[in-house]
Amino acid sequence: MIRDITLGQYFPGKSWVHRLDPRIKIIATLVYIAALFVAHDFLGILIAVGALAMVIAISRVPLSFMLRGLKPIFLIILFTFVLNLFMIPGKVMARIWILTITEEGLYMAFFMAARLILLIIGSSLLTLTTKPMSLTDGIESLLSPFRKLGVPAHELAMMMTIALRFIPTLLEETDKIMKAQQARGADFESGNIIRRAKSLIPILVPLFISAFRIAQELAMAMEARCYRGGKYRTRMNAMKLEARDFAALILMILFLAGMIAERILL
Repeated sequence: MIRDITLGQYFPGKSWVHRLDPRIKIIATLVYIAALFVAHDFLGILIAVGALAMVIAISRVPLSFMLRGLKPIFLIILFTFVLNLFMIPGKVMARIWILTITEEGLYMAFFMAARLILLIIGSSLLTLTTKPMSLTDGIESLLSPFRKLGVPAHELAMMMTIALRFIPTLLEETDKIMKAQQARGADFESGNIIRRAKSLIPILVPLFISAFRIAQELAMAMEARCYRGGKYRTRMNAMKLEARDFAALILMILFLAGMIAERILL
């Protein structure tokens, strides 16, 4: 399951989506998230599914690779489904002990689960098609207008990118620690959920030690390269919007306008 987490990973490619300006992709992700919350019925969800499927097809990122990232959060999706299934009042369909299933609850359970799945896949597509350094430059550029208000744009962008970049590294370290402890007789798979959760506690101490070691090595590497923050920093490749970026921006506006129109008119 550790290897199934795709958040923070980059899938190399030369597709149209990969070559888009990182600022456009960040804005597109935010627009898509906003559109998911604008949707209030399954017609809106179907429109969002169609748009996401088109972008995934253009990006040439394997769908199986993206769906694999849903496995680690299956319990969260299941919890969201069950919570809406039993907590929404309405027309009663069935009773299980003190719990009641309603038509409205069943509808909302599937709707919220679908929204959560699309939210995760749409967000992961940003990191899968954008290099970490490009993502840093994009976030910094979008935050730069807020510098006059005292917002440390470069520092925030660097922290966010480092956090995303080292998710796969920490997951790999976790996998190594688990395998080493399993070789010594540790059991992480048998028993109920509570017992399995308790068996993961011994992993935390070596994982924290490994995380601090990686952070120290990163800090020393940045100091050795004379890193002094964003002030007076230049870039080898300056970001420049091209025709495909403006085309993607227009498509985003049309998509969001369509989702808003669907909510208002239908």
